[in-house]
Amino acid sequence: MWHELKERLKDWEARVLAPFLRKSPERKPEFRTSSGIPVPRFLLPEDPDPDYMEKLGFPGDYPYTRGVYPTMYRGRLWTMRQYAGFGTAEETNQRFHYLLKAGQTGLSVAFDLPTQLGYDADHPLAAGEVGRVGVSVSSIEDMARLFRGIPLDKVSTSMTINAPAAVIWAMYIAVAKEQGVDPAKLRGTIQNDILKEYTARGTYIFAPRPSMRLITDTFRYVAKYVPKWNPISISGYHIREAGATAVQEIAFTFANGIAYVEAALQAGLDVDAFAPRLSFFFNAHNNFFEEIAKFRAARRLWARIMRERFAARDPRSWRLRFHTQTAGSTLTAQQPENNIVRVTIQALAAVLGGTQSLHTNSMDEALWLPTEKSARIALRTQQIIAYESGVADTVDPLAGSYFVEYLTDEIERRAEAYLRRIDELGGALPAIEQGYIQREIQEAAYAYQQAVERGEQIIVGVNAFQIEEDTRDLEALVVDPAIEEEQRRRLAALRAQRDAQAVHEILARIEQAARRSDEPLMPLFVEAVSRRATLGEIIGVLREVWGEYRPPTWV
Repeated sequence: MWHELKERLKDWEARVLAPFLRKSPERKPEFRTSSGIPVPRFLLPEDPDPDYMEKLGFPGDYPYTRGVYPTMYRGRLWTMRQYAGFGTAEETNQRFHYLLKAGQTGLSVAFDLPTQLGYDADHPLAAGEVGRVGVSVSSIEDMARLFRGIPLDKVSTSMTINAPAAVIWAMYIAVAKEQGVDPAKLRGTIQNDILKEYTARGTYIFAPRPSMRLITDTFRYVAKYVPKWNPISISGYHIREAGATAVQEIAFTFANGIAYVEAALQAGLDVDAFAPRLSFFFNAHNNFFEEIAKFRAARRLWARIMRERFAARDPRSWRLRFHTQTAGSTLTAQQPENNIVRVTIQALAAVLGGTQSLHTNSMDEALWLPTEKSARIALRTQQIIAYESGVADTVDPLAGSYFVEYLTDEIERRAEAYLRRIDELGGALPAIEQGYIQREIQEAAYAYQQAVERGEQIIVGVNAFQIEEDTRDLEALVVDPAIEEEQRRRLAALRAQRDAQAVHEILARIEQAARRSDEPLMPLFVEAVSRRATLGEIIGVLREVWGEYRPPTWV
């Protein structure tokens, strides 16, 4: 067995490692500990293990348990992508420049609630919410201000937007064109994961089936025009934040992922044309070893799903690439400085689990939007892990741990059981329509809360180790309510200055296309926003055609 493993290692070095190193050399000629001990790229079991190749394999090779790239962080560190967005586009633009100057390596945009629901800032339902939990974007001019001074071919941008994702992404593409940037050079991700909105988050607009049409349309547009972009970030993060367990997070996320793949195939796309650009978004929670095992199990399970269930032939289609965010639901308003410790543990789990990019939450997010100081501390947490801890110097350092391998196998086994049950129900869409996934998450959340209230689950500073405290001394970020009126004024000026007839014509074309099931909408969205049609106007046309989703009363 050992001889066979050595032969397979030689094959991997020639077939996978050598070509990768020619393209992407490692960060250092050699890696050593602070005592001068050499750090190997990765280690193999000393005793023969008949299951090694099936369960673990080598980094950058099927089944990807040990990482999606051969050298992982020895070659390039994960992207440090701090989530930011509040108030006006100008205010968020200033925060972006601040974070880039502080060493951040990717941008991540938070949009306010009206934007997430497809309303312009001057809509009556937007009153009181403009700029509150993210940046207000109603038009291409807001998007241009958001990225002023930031060349879009030089940064990777993630946008947390779902129901109106296609229109917001069209604005980004149109701004790039106005900057003189070829869309083929754009890199980034739109979350664009509508199914989890029905089960965990709630910012949906349309019913699941027309929403799926918008998503497959973005898949098609990426394959044709924006090949470096990820058209979806299939999100387990919000499923976990709603109360799901680690096993449920993986199972329900992959059930949604399977539904997106099936929808794209039904739309006539070849699996290897879009699957390499699928990305995922996971939560890094408190249970350190379970989280590490969760990421390793997820890579192995997704690789098998894509290769065996969907017969993908391109190895890039088998790779699970994911962004991670530390768990917002674990942050406490009590003793908020404790959140720095929580976030550090969660971030370390994400790194040891092999994430491709990471957001670390700020210590004050249970109280208000992060201040510049708290955002800097959150970013510095990542940088200390990356540059001072040594954990980035070897690949999959916990491989072979009896406990970690046991947890990896067990999480995979239990997630597979959920996927079989969802298949029996007809897939993710019927499972959502029948309320199965929602009920499972609700029951898990209830069980956890009961454990907290009984004192079985300790939360430091909340149900144990409390102190008398006063948070009034903490610095707070306050969003100026005057920005709502400013956004209204800007929208009025935009509508007065644009070619109203051209906007009317493109909106009519969008309505006609929406009534037909086979006509692409993305090119029309890009044209519409370039003509200064607003987000609310475009989504309003789709509302007229498709209506709005109302969940069943039993949900």
